[in-house]
Amino acid sequence: MELKRRVNLRIILLALCVIVLFSSLTVRLWWIQTVEATGIMEIAQKQWDLEKTLKPKRGAILDRNGEILAYEGKAYDVSARLKPRDDRDQDVVKDPYYTAQALAPILNAPVNELLRILTKPNQVVELGRYGKKISENQKVGIENLQYPQLPSGEKVKTNQLPGIIITETTRRYYPNNSFAAHVLGYLDFFEEEAKMGIELQFDKELRGEKGEMHVVTDKVGYQLPDGEREYKPAKDGMNIYLTIDKTIQDYVEQALDKAEQEYKPKGATVVVADPQTGEILAMGNRPQFNPNTYFTGITNFTNHAVTTMFEPGSTFKIITLAAAIEEGKFDPNAYYQSGTYKKFKPPIRDHNQGAGWGTISFLEGVQRSSNVVFVIMGYDYLGPELLKKYFENFGIGKPTGIELPYEKKGILNNLLKPASQRDIAVTTFGQGVAVTAIQQVAAVGAIANGGELLKPHIVKEMRDPVTGAVVKRSQREVVHRVVSEATAKKTRDILETVITGDHGTGKSYFIDGYHVAGKTGTAQKYDDKGRIMEGQHYIVSFIGFAPKDNPRLLVYVVVDDPTTNEHYSSWGKNFVAPIFKSVMERSLQYLQQKPDAVGAEKNAQTVTEQAIAKAEQVREVSMPKLVGMSTTAAKLRAEQDNITVNIMGTGTKIVNQYPAPYEKVVPGSTVTLVTDRIEGSKMPDFKGKSLREVMEFASLMQLKITSYGAGFVTQQNIPPGTALKGGEQLQITLQPSSGPLSPALQPGQGVVPGTATDPGGAQPDANSPDGQSGAANAAGGQPPPGSSQTTVPGNGTPQGDSGNTTVPGVPQTGTTGSGNPASTTGTSGTPGTYPPVYPPGAVQSGTGIAPGTQAVPTGGYSGYQGYQGYPGQPAGAGQMPVGTGQSLPPGQATWQYPYPNTAAPGTQQIPAGPPAAPAGSTTAQP
Repeated sequence: MELKRRVNLRIILLALCVIVLFSSLTVRLWWIQTVEATGIMEIAQKQWDLEKTLKPKRGAILDRNGEILAYEGKAYDVSARLKPRDDRDQDVVKDPYYTAQALAPILNAPVNELLRILTKPNQVVELGRYGKKISENQKVGIENLQYPQLPSGEKVKTNQLPGIIITETTRRYYPNNSFAAHVLGYLDFFEEEAKMGIELQFDKELRGEKGEMHVVTDKVGYQLPDGEREYKPAKDGMNIYLTIDKTIQDYVEQALDKAEQEYKPKGATVVVADPQTGEILAMGNRPQFNPNTYFTGITNFTNHAVTTMFEPGSTFKIITLAAAIEEGKFDPNAYYQSGTYKKFKPPIRDHNQGAGWGTISFLEGVQRSSNVVFVIMGYDYLGPELLKKYFENFGIGKPTGIELPYEKKGILNNLLKPASQRDIAVTTFGQGVAVTAIQQVAAVGAIANGGELLKPHIVKEMRDPVTGAVVKRSQREVVHRVVSEATAKKTRDILETVITGDHGTGKSYFIDGYHVAGKTGTAQKYDDKGRIMEGQHYIVSFIGFAPKDNPRLLVYVVVDDPTTNEHYSSWGKNFVAPIFKSVMERSLQYLQQKPDAVGAEKNAQTVTEQAIAKAEQVREVSMPKLVGMSTTAAKLRAEQDNITVNIMGTGTKIVNQYPAPYEKVVPGSTVTLVTDRIEGSKMPDFKGKSLREVMEFASLMQLKITSYGAGFVTQQNIPPGTALKGGEQLQITLQPSSGPLSPALQPGQGVVPGTATDPGGAQPDANSPDGQSGAANAAGGQPPPGSSQTTVPGNGTPQGDSGNTTVPGVPQTGTTGSGNPASTTGTSGTPGTYPPVYPPGAVQSGTGIAPGTQAVPTGGYSGYQGYQGYPGQPAGAGQMPVGTGQSLPPGQATWQYPYPNTAAPGTQQIPAGPPAAPAGSTTAQP
């Protein structure tokens, strides 16, 4: 019984334990399913539901013609694995010191800094800012690093540097480096934060909107099939097109570079604007910085054009002059006593230490930039209230609203809170006021465009990055009218006399072929305590526009305190004028603005052929970079610049191109594009092509080339149309051209366009490698042999069926002639035969040839062009240059010559016209 009772007790205890256990499990299950269910579900959700943030692509910044100035491109981050993930992981840094030494030159990093990072106890480390956003070239350099043997003798699986992790990312690129840097601004690489310029002003529009993606993953984080739950795509940032013209900006950058190198000023600013629209076409500053390397300690971040205020000096007189004309207070023929204005103490003096120029007219006072005449007009005639009204109407003391950050509004304290009446008076000539360069541009632009103050713009439009549709476009925005059109016209006329008048201070700013109107300026600088600095410390400037009556461009140049021993009175001529003239003239020609008659006595001068030729030059464009694009995209991009595409191969991606990216070409040019599959390309017909053109093609198509002869292609061993595979041997034969040359490019000295000339030639220049083109004298009015045209004597001979040409010549040894007509055979006094044959070094002689002079040609021949000139040397005793116009009878075909029938690039070929001259004569006779 006792045993049975014990067994029963154990059964009961076991049963109780089972009941308790199951009860606990039941309670626990209930607790999990009810109380802890929410928390557990959240943990599980995090394990299988992954949320990804999709980064948008930052919009590009382009110039008005679509040239890329800033864009987001591929970059790489570098990190290092210092400890293995598991026992099998061997891809870790084996030798920190070796690794640091290998990486340092590629990452431009100190070895000690890299070594400090690589010896940390972390499993994975980033290499600081040195390993952030590296370029493709740096990435390739790291991947090519060799690591053949470890100090311990241990081997690695590959010869690449172990433990280095390269992750693809993006960064901001500025392909033109410091070009327009103050306008573009920059994006901080590490914080991805816009800091200045357009990047900051339009950060929201450029940045775009982030996207999101929720996916279901397995336990190790891989996305499950059909595991996408929610997807919101990122919205890329807008592409912003500036009003900046890259070509004109190039002119500004080049002019500033030259000025900075030669005169080392404290600073310089150039602004180019279209006064009719208010668009800023160029804006440059010195010192400058490179936004690609902003983190190297550069501090020249100030955009002086919009954020730096300064006393404008005499350029400000334009506003006082316009106000006086508008109010009827300016009589150009009225007289005043220049030199000193004595109503105040200290008196106000003219810029020549108060000496003045005696009693002169108001017009002459403006031309001479007399301070006294502007005080009379502004302070005496207009008075403080009208002065204040006009200064404010012209935008002084207010920000212009240009789309750039940190713009200053300027200062008008001397008018608003004058300490004395003298403080008011000096504002009339630009003292006691402070402006920004962009305010001056807007104010003077109102005079240029007919009297309307315009809001300046530097952003032309914003476009959708996907569709290319214009989302927002800047319009011409009139703030208000400041003066009448008549007043603006009269002011422009007077400002032109500052350039062209006998007494004008701006004579150095005259540009041949264009009416230029403008005003010089010189302002004293002040120290930190507001006192005038001792010595020669000035801000010199010039603001001008052209053409005067319908201005296309306005250019403002400011140079701050150049380093020089010259007197400040010559600074404008020596420092500012070269900048202004270079930018204005090149820009007008680039815009194909045709010249007109120019200023005062110069109005009577006709427009020179050279200026016309420059103005009519075809507008060049930069060859776009098409490598890396698909063939379709490359065609579309090329068509934007009216460039014809020649695709070689049957591939779908462009791997090479000629001409190279960014070379200057004219619209209508052809670009040859090589695809990633050369097979299927056809051999072109090279007949008539130059050796250079053939070699460029051979390089693109990986052909081997052998050439025979010189000149232009006449034969090729691979027939045109033959399918190419790459690597073929191409043989070509070249011969000199026998046909007439192209028309002359530029007129010779003293040549009246369209008339025949006497090819007298010019002395060779010892310093010129190509000799000189013939200096032409006008013909005496005789018709050329074989021509049925007649002319009035003295009016020049029209170019008929017969005429010679002049080309640069090589001097050859000759002897003094014996009085016979000039010979073409190389013997003294013996008539030549036709056609003559000239071996190299042939002796030529003529009647009465003095040492170092040239022979008079014996007459014209039938309408053929000149031959290639060879490098000239100084003419010696009895020498004369070849190519000064050898003669043939009318209708003679040509003469034989062993050199290519081509003219040197850019040389003039001048028709000779008149027939042979008698012995000793210097004028051709019928």
